[in-house]
Amino acid sequence: MTALLEVKDLQVRVEDREILHGLTMTVNGGEVHAIMGPNGSGKSTLSHVIAGKPGYEVTGGEILFKGEDLLEMDPDERAAKGVFLAFQYPVEIPGVTTMNFLRTAVNAQRKARGESEYLVPDFLRKVREVAASLNIPMDMLKRGVNVGFSGGEKKRNEVLQMALFQPSLCILDEMDSGLDIDALRIAADGVNALRSPDRAMVVITHYQRLLNYIIPDHVHVMSNGRVVKSGGKELALELEATGYAQYEEVAA
Repeated sequence: MTALLEVKDLQVRVEDREILHGLTMTVNGGEVHAIMGPNGSGKSTLSHVIAGKPGYEVTGGEILFKGEDLLEMDPDERAAKGVFLAFQYPVEIPGVTTMNFLRTAVNAQRKARGESEYLVPDFLRKVREVAASLNIPMDMLKRGVNVGFSGGEKKRNEVLQMALFQPSLCILDEMDSGLDIDALRIAADGVNALRSPDRAMVVITHYQRLLNYIIPDHVHVMSNGRVVKSGGKELALELEATGYAQYEEVAA
């Protein structure tokens, strides 16, 4: 069976600095992988390169998504294929309501896949249904995208997008950043509701506390641009107790 995501010996630089030094990992459908590591280890770089964010130069290795060369695709192609990145700091888009943004984005993906686009009434019904399942008030969708949203509202908006887009691969880049315990639990509940045998998740975080709510199948420790240790969920507890110093020494 073809893996959902295969990252093979990936090397990435930004300007004159190499960030990833031969990173390798495999993610299968239905799995949740947590990537942990200190600041500057390359966690967010990995997520951005998979999603196709500009500004990164891939100097070696490859990324296969469902057996296809992801690096040959534009960001919108990757999204239509089923790659979704939930940002650590979601951007604000003044003047564009969240509802219009969601309908435009969903219809663009459906069109790219050769599917019929949603008419306004049908989309409204769909959004109401999904928002209700995530305890998201409809008033929130009438506001500008992330404009004036609290940290928790921004992350719930990201989860709403995941629920509507139905991606095969969800990458959560430090979704616990800036959230209090209640907001974290609500956002995590939304993520857990989307777990399925056909969908994989890559959860990037500094702290074990997020993994109390989103239980991973695999945990990877990153340091100095590569994976230096992999294990089960107990590895996250070990990191919480001992820190990253020993792995930084291994990477060095």
